[in-house]
Amino acid sequence: MGAKAQAGLALLGGIRMETKLAASAGFCFGVKRAVDTVYEQMQTGKTIYTYGPIVHNEEVVKELAGEGVRVIESRQELERLPDPGNGTDPAAGAVIIRAHGVPWEVQQCMEQKGWEVIDATCPFVKRIHRIVEERSSRGEHILVVGSPAHPEVEGIVGWCRGPVDVLESIGEAENYVPPEGKKLTVVAQTTFNYNKFQHIVEIFEKKGYNVSIVNTICNATEERQKEAREVAAQADAMIVIGGKHSSNTAKLYEICKEVCDNTYFIQTLDDLHLELPKSARLVGITAGASTPNKLIEEVQNYVRINF
Repeated sequence: MGAKAQAGLALLGGIRMETKLAASAGFCFGVKRAVDTVYEQMQTGKTIYTYGPIVHNEEVVKELAGEGVRVIESRQELERLPDPGNGTDPAAGAVIIRAHGVPWEVQQCMEQKGWEVIDATCPFVKRIHRIVEERSSRGEHILVVGSPAHPEVEGIVGWCRGPVDVLESIGEAENYVPPEGKKLTVVAQTTFNYNKFQHIVEIFEKKGYNVSIVNTICNATEERQKEAREVAAQADAMIVIGGKHSSNTAKLYEICKEVCDNTYFIQTLDDLHLELPKSARLVGITAGASTPNKLIEEVQNYVRINF
């Protein structure tokens, strides 16, 4: 698609209805890399596990499950798996670490059980692991800006070698007081809302904290959010496609809703119940980083034909 947003035209009662697709919609580099890794390993004939869903998209996970890929949901479940070397599972082969990454202790557990561990952690997330491990090891206090229950954040926290705090709102930032006498290192979940992160940074700077800010929001995330806002600002209705558990898709919806009241968050075409005002001329479409291209095309084609 290149750098330009893709546009399509449909006819609605003689009125030209335009659909505009954000250029960066769909799989990001890290997600594509992780999914490709699973498919490559499937060709080996081994039993393939992923620790947690490989990405936050139910359709992708369902498709992989249909091909025999098994999902380990917790460390407890991992520990209950038979050791691959004891002969109880002759096809045992590999555990693939999801794109979001895992805590250090979970990775150690995989390796100690003797499983072949294939690390499909997004390189941008892996960079955060290295930052927090290094800086916490030299005594700095780590603050992660992100969603505490998100697996990426849980993984980041798990690579810290000392105290760590997590916050995700402006209000929490306003009330936050770092430990006295400690240098503070601030990192962000790669898919965090870029504008909100900048606001939080400004709060800390105004408070005069001894703080080192490392903007670890992925460039692709920042660009995707910017494009989504631009398309939504032009559109009469905006469709955001992605998994219900996808943090980056939820943030795209939040951004689009701020500038376009008629914003719809859907997982698949079955969820689309588009109600357009009679004056509508443009439907914008974007999608989260874990959304397959075929699903995006399906939605765009449906809108082109039916509206």
